[in-house]
Order: sequence, then C-alpha cells, then structure tokens
Amino acid sequence: MDKTKRVVALGFFDGVHLGHQALMLTARERAADLDVSPAVITFDAHPDEVVFGKPVQLLGGLEDRLELIRQVGGIDDIVVLHFDETFMRTPWQDFIRLVKDDLGAVHLVMGGDFCCGWRGEGTAARLAAWCGENGLGCDIVDEVVLDGVTVRSTYIRELVTAGDVEKAARYLGHPYAISHRVEHGYQRGRRIGAPTVNTQLPPGVAAPRYGVYVTLVRHDGEALPAVTNVGVRPTFQSDGAVTVETNILDYAGELYGERVRVEFLKFIRPEQRFPDTDSLSGQIHRDMATARAWFQGGGAP
Repeated sequence: MDKTKRVVALGFFDGVHLGHQALMLTARERAADLDVSPAVITFDAHPDEVVFGKPVQLLGGLEDRLELIRQVGGIDDIVVLHFDETFMRTPWQDFIRLVKDDLGAVHLVMGGDFCCGWRGEGTAARLAAWCGENGLGCDIVDEVVLDGVTVRSTYIRELVTAGDVEKAARYLGHPYAISHRVEHGYQRGRRIGAPTVNTQLPPGVAAPRYGVYVTLVRHDGEALPAVTNVGVRPTFQSDGAVTVETNILDYAGELYGERVRVEFLKFIRPEQRFPDTDSLSGQIHRDMATARAWFQGGGAP
C-alpha cells in the first residue's frame, strides 16, 4: 500500500451517523482498489459557528468524533483542519489543491451537500468537475434514507434533545454517547446508598432531554450496565449547570479522573424534583431496578 497517497472522505462528521459511514465505506473500498490509504478530513470547529457567528450544539466533542471515525468508520488516518475566518475566506480551488498537493489525495469522496471555500462556492458538483480536469477520482455518495427520512446530524440532534435515544441510535448506527473524565461530585448519591459517577456535559454538546436513562458505561474494555440522570438536580440547590450522574449497577470500583463513555440506550422518565432525599433515594433505587430488568430482558445491544 502506498501510504503517501490517499482516498479522502470530506466532511464534518458530527455523530458519525449512517450517512457518514457510507462515505467512509466508499473511501475504504476505493482505497483498496487503488492500493492507497483511506483517510478522513474534518474540522476542529463546525463551519456554521464561524460563518454565522453562533454556537452549534453538536452530538459529540472532537475527541468523540475522532474515536467514532476510527471505531465505527474504520479509518485511522484523520486530518483535522483548523476552521477559522481565514480558512472560511479561502477560495475553494486553494482548498482542493491543498488536499491534492499537501495531503496526497488521489480520489475524493463526499456527500452531495458538501461545500467548501468562501461562501460555500466549492459545491460537490464543482469539486467533481475539478477532479475530472486534474486527474483525481471522485465519488459523490447518495444520501442514506431510513424510514423515509434522510439521515442527517440535525435530525438526530432533535431526537436526542427529545430523549428518543433509541430512535437516534437507529440513525446513528450506534448508541448516542457522552464521553468525559469522571469528577468528584457532592457525594450525595453515596450518602443515600446510590453512589454516582459524575461527569460534565462536554462544551458545545447538545444536552439530551433531562431525565433518567438506561445506559452502558464503557471504560478500559469493560461495558458496565448503568442508569444515568441528565439534568440540573432540581431536588437540591443548583447553579443550573447540566450534570451527567451515573449509577453503575453492582459496581464498587473508583473511576475518579478516568475517561468514560456513557452510552444512552433507553429513556426511563423525565427529571423531577423530590420533596426530600428519602423520596429521591427510593426513586433512584426503582430506576436501578428498571435498568436491571431491561438488561436482564435482553435489551442490551
């Protein structure tokens, strides 16, 4: 294999959903045909944040995205470009020359809605024509449609913020997940007999619907059944910060400082305020029983 030459899949790849996976599958197939390396080019910031000057709530942070590209997309060679105002104003022809000359692209793969360069003038059709004139191969991959709906990150974000993580997983092709380092909390869970693994919602990531979920915690090769509350702790005084508090079922280990991945499998109930800690404790244990029953009933993926 010539690793100095690449078949490059272009995109932002938020969530690495079924549509993105179709791009990466095509890139791997073309790379195998040409005996070169498959690669992905993505960006550190969502282009819409720079172009429109407002934050975009994403399905995951950059580290999550890169991990999914490797694990789900099957591509280890990833180039992350810095997207800022200077890059935004770059003519699309300059961008595509960079991809060809500096990154060794011999073939491009993109979706029909991909665009690049100043004012998005580098449409997929223009890039394909440029490739034809400059000796590069090019595939424009059809959209993936599931149940009559085009698979898009924006639609999956709507499902996640509505709490429909089961449907979101169908369009993602994998469970929706949040990754973060475990932090020290207020120890309230431990005091009421339900110690929690506390993580923060990563910056710029869309919050799932506040409530309680059946989850799976992945850490160091283990997949640990759990139940997770996402919300603002209305039973206690809160600063309004969104927290992700997870009870790993029948687990006594310590994970402080460790990076864990919490996969959301099923919504149980909305977050609610309880009159006292005894009521909260009782509900937490009922939620844990619900999660156990779900796993014992074969609900695990």
